[in-house]
Amino acid sequence: MTTVVRESSKSEQAYSWLRGRIASHAYVPGYRLVLGAIARELHMSVVPVREAIRRLEAEGLVTYERNVGAHVSLMDEDEYAHTMQTLGLVEGSATALSAPLLDAETLDRAERINERMRQLLDHFDAHRFTQLNQQFHAVLFEPCPNPHILDLVHRGWGRLSGIRDSTFAFVPGRARHSVEEHAQILQLIRDGAEPLAIELAARDHRWRTLDAFLAARHPHPREEGR
Repeated sequence: MTTVVRESSKSEQAYSWLRGRIASHAYVPGYRLVLGAIARELHMSVVPVREAIRRLEAEGLVTYERNVGAHVSLMDEDEYAHTMQTLGLVEGSATALSAPLLDAETLDRAERINERMRQLLDHFDAHRFTQLNQQFHAVLFEPCPNPHILDLVHRGWGRLSGIRDSTFAFVPGRARHSVEEHAQILQLIRDGAEPLAIELAARDHRWRTLDAFLAARHPHPREEGR
């Protein structure tokens, strides 16, 4: 029994370490995860490392290919679009369900985070902006009383971990609009707006980021004569 508990603890340690490396982009999309090398670095056997990688695979952060092994997942454009569409739906719902539970102190905390994001706009740091963006939204959706919806939100954010920084780096102009929309969502919550209004604001906020990313990836060609 002690051995099982110990292996479980090591698996959790390996999982947290690997997830952190992926989230921080120390392990970029496509990076090959060699069990033996990771186990040696963490001073443990390959068994808990293998279990950790299976968990990350279930979350979509790692892909396993026969005769190749495991690597950090590559998120293609379709996968990104599907994830953002889904996240818009579930995060919008989670935010609306959380709204009645958010007191003035919590909303003030979200506003302070948004203000720090605003201060980054003139000297833009996509990585730091992304970190603050996640913190802002987490303040608003974490109190969601529906654990199933909250789990789906967490899974959506997890799937985006490999591309979130590049989203704002690729469309930095979106950052300013994002900050303004955050303020609008906060005002709706402070005003006690209808849940549907809050849900749609949070959903559309997420989808506008997707639209900006896709528009930048596929700009319309200039019309002849212009």
